[in-house]
Amino acid sequence: MMFSELYSAYYNAVAAILKAALDHPVSKSEIRSIVEKKAFGESVLTIPAALEEERWQLLHPDGTTPLSHPPTLPMTNLEKRWLKAIAADPRIRLFGDDLPDFPDVEPLYRQEDVIVFDRFADGDPYEDAGYIERFRLILRAVRERFPLKIEIQGRRASPRKIELFPDHLEYSEKDDKFRLVGVTRRHGRNTVNLGRILACEAAGTSDEDFFREDSEPAPPEQVTVVMELTNRRNALERVLLHFANYQKEAERLDGDRYRVSVTFDRDEEADILIRVLSFGPMVRVTAPDSFIAQICQKLNRQKSCGL
Repeated sequence: MMFSELYSAYYNAVAAILKAALDHPVSKSEIRSIVEKKAFGESVLTIPAALEEERWQLLHPDGTTPLSHPPTLPMTNLEKRWLKAIAADPRIRLFGDDLPDFPDVEPLYRQEDVIVFDRFADGDPYEDAGYIERFRLILRAVRERFPLKIEIQGRRASPRKIELFPDHLEYSEKDDKFRLVGVTRRHGRNTVNLGRILACEAAGTSDEDFFREDSEPAPPEQVTVVMELTNRRNALERVLLHFANYQKEAERLDGDRYRVSVTFDRDEEADILIRVLSFGPMVRVTAPDSFIAQICQKLNRQKSCGL
């Protein structure tokens, strides 16, 4: 990990607890609340216990702290070098021109040091001024919730114009392209490659004017998979790390047995299925039944191949 424990979410959670303890004695419930807000779902299993048992000698039993000053977070040279390295990525300029310089350090790595395999070579033109301008307008429309008029270059036909209410942007690592996901009045949900957008402007209408009462876009359907595992060979840590970018919760059942819940969009179900199967007998899925049925079907198919 780039930053290890130093200044990570865990460090920030403990720093917030200590700042509160400098103002007043903190209770167990307040500690847990701060950890849930500042760190991750599974952090409530470790941080409060380490503080309350004084393995981390930062809090007294009465909820006060021996510190006299609030913890500070000065930027390390490693952070400066990493920020300087990512500032050289052309994609970062899509989000603004105010980039860090840090003339006193060398970048942690250079763009030519990174070799990516299995990626298409026709990625989006990130350094094109027109693309950057359109990207920033689209990003603002996503954040401020207003519709857009877009002119799109067809694959074979002539350019076409659509009005679209943006929902979110997606990035494909394999394709090296950004996509805009939104809703049109006529065709409903629509996905547009930003590289094919020739022109883009605000539609000049509000979301209330854009949508009919029955055409408001529905949020993506969510699925929660529940797994139970025995924490052997760092199984808990590996599962939590593997699903680090998803909403999740972890709770201790008894001894070294844990229950982990992972929530994701229905569109990602096939990928999550493969990820869960990669842990083999280390985890057992207990819900939902539809996901369990897919696991059984996939395993039976593998078994029928004589593997």
